[in-house]
Amino acid sequence: MYTIVKKRGLADQITEYVVQAPVVAGAAQAGQFAVIRLHERGERIPLTLADWDAQAGTITLVVQAVGKTTVELEERFHEGDALADVVGPLGEPSEIEEYGTVVCVAGGVGIAPIHPVARALKGAGNEVICIAGARNRGLLFWLDRLSDVCDDLIITTDDGSHGRKGLVTEPLKELVEGGGVARVWAIGPAIMMKFCSLVCQAAGVPIVVSLNPIMVDGTGMCGACRVEVDGVVRFACVDGPEFRGDRVNWDLLIARLAAFKEEERCALEQFRAALKEARE
Repeated sequence: MYTIVKKRGLADQITEYVVQAPVVAGAAQAGQFAVIRLHERGERIPLTLADWDAQAGTITLVVQAVGKTTVELEERFHEGDALADVVGPLGEPSEIEEYGTVVCVAGGVGIAPIHPVARALKGAGNEVICIAGARNRGLLFWLDRLSDVCDDLIITTDDGSHGRKGLVTEPLKELVEGGGVARVWAIGPAIMMKFCSLVCQAAGVPIVVSLNPIMVDGTGMCGACRVEVDGVVRFACVDGPEFRGDRVNWDLLIARLAAFKEEERCALEQFRAALKEARE
């Protein structure tokens, strides 16, 4: 039973779920993910592990309600309810070493999965600088948790409602051009990771990104999560989810992410209509 033992709202349409999953919690490492299914007729969706507690046997998932399944999770699943499946930990863990000074960049809901990476890097003896950005103050969360695992936290918002006004790429550019940064991690929307990669590539600093393309089984069998890295097709679920950002074919990835946009819109509309009818 993958019981939801805790559910709390973090920001606009962003919710934290603590789920009983002892096998996953006992083996999880930074950078890995799980695939969940809400019920027998539900789709499988990948979610990067935001935290875990091996002793308690729980994992923490932070979910933004943007599609049919994530909206259904938000609307219909509460503390005490159980998910049908939680498979994991999946994917290769982050390559954690003592690099020196590293920068962890998070955009939007990417703040959650960057947290265990920053924590592991700090534990390995690195100086960790975190950059957390969102469109506005209402979409920021876990800033206290990030502060606990980094030496310096830079906050940006597009509208200037909190921290520095602007995009995460601006302080990132200053840091990598200033010298001394050994490596960068970036997790967030694909377009954000693309431009972070371009900034780092221009400065000659290696960057690692976490890719979350269309995924079905999560074990390398279906091929749905294929991405092009260094001109070679790789599967994000088993070869990743982390890859060198300067080697990713970003235009192809972004195009593939939009491949089922219309179908996703229709599915969400149908679910919301059914939900409204049930409530009436």
